[in-house]
Amino acid sequence: MQGRNLRLRPRHLLPAVALLTPALSAADSFQSRLVAAALERTAHTVEYDGSYFSIEYPGGDVPAGKGVCTDVVIRAYRALGIDLQVAVHEDMTLDFAAYPSRRIWGLTGTDTNIDHRRVPNLQVFFERNGKSFPVTRDPGNYLPGDLVTWMLPGNLPHIGIVADRRDTSGDRPLIVHNIGRGPKLEDILFTYEITGHYRYAPD
Repeated sequence: MQGRNLRLRPRHLLPAVALLTPALSAADSFQSRLVAAALERTAHTVEYDGSYFSIEYPGGDVPAGKGVCTDVVIRAYRALGIDLQVAVHEDMTLDFAAYPSRRIWGLTGTDTNIDHRRVPNLQVFFERNGKSFPVTRDPGNYLPGDLVTWMLPGNLPHIGIVADRRDTSGDRPLIVHNIGRGPKLEDILFTYEITGHYRYAPD
């Protein structure tokens, strides 16, 4: 989500003790390492700020104390040595028309400052370069390290990473995301309309 400072409160906020309850036993794999990197992000204080920043390329990042939902994903992957800024830019350069930048934002070319920080662009990138799964209401289909996108009220796109922990009932996997209060681990999988389910684990 980028461009507006949204501060919605999910319907299913967990007490602190519940957030510490491990559930899934993920193998020592890329997905489990991505989950660990995402969980590490929840230890950081981040002011929700969807402003446009001019950043370096490659390896550019907005100021460490600022960010939006996409920055949680970007920073988690970067901790594993994967630069989504570069990956998205290179894929958009190959086929700019496949991306919604012209339709949504009226752009005629790539912008390494912002392209990778926009949820609709990440959705296209993950569809083209990872795996895309049908959207379901079965919590068992959402595995640790998967990426989920939602449409929030006001037609605001959002993205988060599925964690290896579950809600207090053991039914739903928790999500690492930033919806306005900084990176959090919360029970929000089915709180909003899901628009995409992806898995991106490069070789």
